[in-house]
Amino acid sequence: MQAPEMPAAIGLLQPLLNDETSRVWELFLHKYYHDSFSRTMLVGINPGRFGAGVTGIPFTDPIRLADVLGIANSFDRKQELSSVFVYEVIQAMGGPESFYRHFYITSVSPIGFVSQGKNINYYDDKVLQKRVEPFAAGCMQQQLQWPINTNTCICMGEGNNFRFLQLLNDKHKWFTKIEAVPHPRYIMQYKRKQLDFYVDRYVQLLSANI
Repeated sequence: MQAPEMPAAIGLLQPLLNDETSRVWELFLHKYYHDSFSRTMLVGINPGRFGAGVTGIPFTDPIRLADVLGIANSFDRKQELSSVFVYEVIQAMGGPESFYRHFYITSVSPIGFVSQGKNINYYDDKVLQKRVEPFAAGCMQQQLQWPINTNTCICMGEGNNFRFLQLLNDKHKWFTKIEAVPHPRYIMQYKRKQLDFYVDRYVQLLSANI
C-alpha cells in the first residue's frame, strides 16, 4: 500500500525502509510465523519512534527484541514503555513461542507519524485521520488474506483507536466483534501501580480467544 499524503508539518515513520529493521523483521516472521495457524489479531494505533518505529515489530523495543525474542540487532538499547507492558503479558501467556502461536499484533496504521520531532497518533489530526482511513482499510484487507480469526479482534486502546477501528469494521464487516483493552502506553504512564491488574485483564481476554 502506498503511504497517504501527509498534511503540512507531519512526517512519516516507515521503519521497514531501514535495512537493519527489514532484516530483523524477516527473522521475526520466520521464527514466529512460519506456519499456517490461525491467529487472533491485536490492533494498536501506529508505530512510535522507540518501539516498532525502530524494530518494525509492534510493541517491541530493541531490548526485548534481543533479550526475549533472541534476535540480535544493532539498534541502541533503548526501552519503550509500551513494549515493557506487552512483554509482561507475553511472559504471563507462556512466553513468545506460545504467545505468537496464537496472536498477531498489528496497528491501524503500519506506518507512524511525527510532528515537531515527537510521535503523533493518526487520530490526533483530523486531516491526517481522514487521509489514513483508506490506507488503513487497504492494509487491513491485505493482512486478512492471512489465516486470521475474524470472529474476535482485540483493539489496544479503548478511546479514539477503538472508535475508529469500529467505524472501519462497520463499513467493511471484517470481524464479528471487536473487544477493547486499555492501551499499554496509558497503563504504563497512568496506571503503573496497578500493573498486575492490567496484565491479568489482558491475559483473561487473550486466554478466552485461544
